[in-house]
Amino acid sequence: MSGVSTRYIGLRTESHAGGKVAHVTIENERKLNTMNTELMDEFIATVRTLATDEDLRAVVLTGAGGKAFVGGANIHEMATLDSAGARAFITRVHGCCLAMRELPVPSIARVNGYCLGAGLELAASCDLRIAADNAVFGMPEVKVGVPSVVEAALLPRLIGWGRTAQMLLVADNIDARTAYEWRFVEAVVPAADLDRTVDGWLHSILEAGPKAIRLQKMLMRRWEQLPLDQAVRSGIDAFAQSMESDEPKKLMGNFVNRAR
Repeated sequence: MSGVSTRYIGLRTESHAGGKVAHVTIENERKLNTMNTELMDEFIATVRTLATDEDLRAVVLTGAGGKAFVGGANIHEMATLDSAGARAFITRVHGCCLAMRELPVPSIARVNGYCLGAGLELAASCDLRIAADNAVFGMPEVKVGVPSVVEAALLPRLIGWGRTAQMLLVADNIDARTAYEWRFVEAVVPAADLDRTVDGWLHSILEAGPKAIRLQKMLMRRWEQLPLDQAVRSGIDAFAQSMESDEPKKLMGNFVNRAR
C-alpha cells in the first residue's frame, strides 16, 4: 500500500494479487471539498496519470471527512468570473468528469455526505455509486443564477427526463434513499458500512479477468454513443478481441474444473 498527496488530492494505492486499486480523495474538507481551479488541475493530472497504469484494476473516489463527497464548485471563485473566466472554469469541471469517464477501469463513487452540483456531476461520471444513508444530493445551480451544465447531461440516462427536470429546475436536494429509488446510486448503506461494501465490489472486480473488465468498460462507453445495431456489432468485435489473449481459456478452464 502506498500514499501520495498533493495540496488537494490524496492518492492511496493498494496492491492485490489481481492488481492495483487506487483510492482518490478530494481533500478540501474545511470547505466541504468544494472544487476550485487549483484542486481541479491537481485532480485531472492525478486521474490521467492513473489511467496510464497497466496494473490498475479499479479507482475509488471519495471526499475527505464525513460531511461531504464534494459540496460543489467553489462559489466564491465563481462569483468573480467574467464570461471568458466562466468558460475556462466550467471547462475544468468538465475535465475532471471526463478524466473519470476515460479511466480504462471501473470507477466507484463513495459518497459520504453532501454531493452537490459539480460533485454530483463527478459522481455521475463514475461507473458505480454507493452512498452513506445520510448523504444529500442536489443540483442547486439555478438558485445562484447559472444553469446546470457539462456532465449534468448524463442525468437523463441515469434517472430519466422527468426526474432530471425536477432536480435541475426545482433544484431541491434529495436524500440518499430517494437517490436510490431514482437509480442514481446503486446502493445505500450506513456510513460505517461504506468501506465494507466498496471492498465487496472491489473483490468481485479483482476476481474478473483484467482484460475482460477493460474491454467491458470500453464497450460500455461505445454503447453510449452508438445506434443499437452498431452497438451490437461493436460487442461482437469486443468478444472476438477478448479471445486474442489466453485470459478466457484460463478463466473458463477454472470454471469447468470447479464444476466437475
